[in-house]
Amino acid sequence: MLSVGRARAELIVAVEFPLVERAGYEKFRNPTSHFALVGVFVAKHRDGGVRVGVTGAASSVFRPIALEAALSKDFSVASARSVAIAPDELNEDMHASVVYRTHLIPVMAGGAIERAMSF
Repeated sequence: MLSVGRARAELIVAVEFPLVERAGYEKFRNPTSHFALVGVFVAKHRDGGVRVGVTGAASSVFRPIALEAALSKDFSVASARSVAIAPDELNEDMHASVVYRTHLIPVMAGGAIERAMSF
């Protein structure tokens, strides 16, 4: 049972998220299962801040802080692809090595930015 600082009788009546200026998602699919070997969601907020979520590359979704910092300064494909991702705690299996996944994260981030800019 999940309890996040609320009494047992309290009821959550709303959840709010800040509106984003632009957002995009791109994934590199496993050819058999179609699950993401690496999936990247990029959101640029109206205040200029950027949040990035990566899935498929590690045991759980994570935020690459270096990528967020680079994109907060320059929200561009080139900026995304210039960031080196640390291989710490990334998955390695028969589908993709750690090195391959570290390469895919900035590439998929660039694709997510292209998708975000197209709307």
